[in-house]
Amino acid sequence: MATQRKSVVDPVKPNIDEAIERNWEIPTFTIKEIRDAIPAHCFRRDTFKSFTYVLHDAVFVSALALMASYIDTIPNIYARVALWPLYWIAQSIVGFGVWIIGHECGHQAFSPSKAINNGVGFVLHTALLTPYHSWKLSHSKHHKSNGHMVKDQVHIPALRSKSGLPPRDQDPQADGPHDMFHESPIMTLYGLFEMLVFGWPAYLIKHTTGQEYPGGASHFNPNCGIFEASQYWDVVSSVIGIGAMISLLAYCGQVFGSIAVIKYYVIPYLGVNFWLVLITYLQHTDPKVPHYRDNVWNFQRGAALTVDRSFGFLINHFHHHIADTHVAHHFFSTMPHYHAEEATVHIKKALGKHYQSDDTPIALALWNCWKACRFVEDDGDVVFYKN
Repeated sequence: MATQRKSVVDPVKPNIDEAIERNWEIPTFTIKEIRDAIPAHCFRRDTFKSFTYVLHDAVFVSALALMASYIDTIPNIYARVALWPLYWIAQSIVGFGVWIIGHECGHQAFSPSKAINNGVGFVLHTALLTPYHSWKLSHSKHHKSNGHMVKDQVHIPALRSKSGLPPRDQDPQADGPHDMFHESPIMTLYGLFEMLVFGWPAYLIKHTTGQEYPGGASHFNPNCGIFEASQYWDVVSSVIGIGAMISLLAYCGQVFGSIAVIKYYVIPYLGVNFWLVLITYLQHTDPKVPHYRDNVWNFQRGAALTVDRSFGFLINHFHHHIADTHVAHHFFSTMPHYHAEEATVHIKKALGKHYQSDDTPIALALWNCWKACRFVEDDGDVVFYKN
């Protein structure tokens, strides 16, 4: 009896026309090659050292709040009007560093102990009204599929077909710029304000700008498509934590007055949201960096679709270098932040031309990306933002 031979189906040839047009070379390195280029000690988690950063942030948060408590005792109204915004800015910068430590706990990068990671992360994120487990679970999906046009959890570009544009072959302004996206500077600033101030709570509550799920999704709904059935009580505990924090703030409002809570907590909290949205947007949005579909995407290629940007020495320090070492973070998310600068030196060498960084001043980079990154084509395995 003749042996039956299984038919072999050739894989679909990737459509990389846009990559060719943009002179974009799809990388072929492996994750092992990148890992082997980094010294082994960079992957070691030191619980004591991690706690020193919690102490560092706690000292600065407390010192700033203590100094702010003297502002209203200053007789000169102009001095008071000037000093409160300085407090809000400074506290938001330090506060976002606290959020970053909680984020690091969610990646299990704070300590070798899962219990310590989750305990510290739960406290820090809950204090900043972030549902720890809910965010940790959805953020993990983002890391596993970064740069994927369908599977990524967030930072998914809008499609041409959903942007009110005709098909490319029928579009007189084909690759843009398109007149319909031309906005007055005031409207552009309004769009940026809306994203930077309300983008984070909108994402948590309604999964706005995130992956679409049947029936919608929310980080406060344990039954939505973001989560598995086994994660139900993790999400519930996160929601309970947020409820407890809101109750604490309400109690503080009764004891110290609502205005005090707004001045000392609410406005800096909105500033933390501002930094969070600004930094993550610029890490994952740039006209020169594409997104991939199934025929091209793999983990290491997706991890490289991340842009390192420096916010200056002081902000980089207080933000624990999340912005200027984000490529390293996407390749190895369990790596502690205090090793990321050293690891980035080696990753930059290993990636070569595939390492993405941008030294454009942050305000200008934000403006340029917002104007240039409007949609991508419905077809193609490598797609770039267009406007």
